[in-house]
Amino acid sequence: MAVDLDEVRKMCELLMIANQGDHFHALGIKVTDIQRGSVTMEIGYSEEIVGNPETGVIHGGVLTALLDSCCGFSASTVLEELALTPTIDLRIDHLGPAEPHKPIYAVGEVYRLSRYVIFTRAIAHQGDVNRPVAQAVGNFTRMETGTFTEFRDTMLAAYDEIVGGKA
Repeated sequence: MAVDLDEVRKMCELLMIANQGDHFHALGIKVTDIQRGSVTMEIGYSEEIVGNPETGVIHGGVLTALLDSCCGFSASTVLEELALTPTIDLRIDHLGPAEPHKPIYAVGEVYRLSRYVIFTRAIAHQGDVNRPVAQAVGNFTRMETGTFTEFRDTMLAAYDEIVGGKA
């Protein structure tokens, strides 16, 4: 049985709003689309995430966090049940500076699923997927089915309490 994508959406949404001090809030990361095997995310431009104030270019660590999150959430969409997928390995290729004052989009996908590892890749771009500013390849842990049953129940209850009818 495949994970319910609505549950993945709820998990992503809850993670984006529940912890005001985490990296999702600090960086302004948003999930914009969830499909089986793929997630799309966006990060808006702000002065707080600039790495070089003279050029206005976004810090490379921001791109790394965006791509890691995008790959990890993509990995969650191919599981049997709702769960987290810890990062095993992540490689980022920074292909060129992002243009200042423009949002960055990330598209992640699962390209192979084995018994214990989920293999993903993603690109970060500013509107043209053929001109990425960075790309990633990541491997994520596929935990044993049943490991996150309590997490799932707690997360869904927290979603109903925090988000409720706002969704």
